[in-house]
Amino acid sequence: MENASQDINLNSPNKGLLADTMTDVPVDSGASARAAAPEGLTLAEEEELRSELAKVEEEIGTLRQVLAAKERHCGELKRKLGLTPLDGLKQNLSKSWHDVQVSNAYVKTSEKLGEWNDKVTQSDLYLSASSTLEDWNEKLTQSEAYKKTQETLSQAGQKTSAALSNVGSVISRKLGDMSSYSIRHSISMPAMRNSATFKSFEDRVGTIKSRMVGSRENSTDGLHSPSGAGDQPPQDNAPF
Repeated sequence: MENASQDINLNSPNKGLLADTMTDVPVDSGASARAAAPEGLTLAEEEELRSELAKVEEEIGTLRQVLAAKERHCGELKRKLGLTPLDGLKQNLSKSWHDVQVSNAYVKTSEKLGEWNDKVTQSDLYLSASSTLEDWNEKLTQSEAYKKTQETLSQAGQKTSAALSNVGSVISRKLGDMSSYSIRHSISMPAMRNSATFKSFEDRVGTIKSRMVGSRENSTDGLHSPSGAGDQPPQDNAPF
């Protein structure tokens, strides 16, 4: 163990002895990297397939880069046009629905449904059921109960229309009475002013007003009079 440590030391004079004791192991990088050839393929065919695989992978990488650049350019164009992601979603849905409609499966399904519809509508069972329903409808419309119900509904509709018409007439009449009352009231005001009762009332009011003004003037003259201003007491106003 001490000899090995001395040989590993780079400063030792015996540093080249360890390399002589090691044996060289041949390494074939191509053989290790290349897997065993599949059964049924020669070495030349395997090399040709590997070369083609490398080319295809390189083309895929190039196409991915081109697709990313195209997508960025498409996003810039949509941004300049003011298109939102919702518009793109609607467009994609419309395109997908159009693709579905023109697909072979959809066309075949539509054709099958059309054939089934024709077969059902032309079958004896469908025709018999249709004729039976038509007979029931005819019997129902010609029955007495149906006719009475129809007459009752018709009479109810007429009565409702008449009631609504009467209500409208009453409202119109009330509005007309109110208008005529306001007109009569405005017309009767001058006549009331010219009546004897109204004139008598105005005369009484004027008399009371003149008495009040006269008594107020007399009291003012008594206060400002130089003679007997302090001797004579103020006179009482006359009653109205």
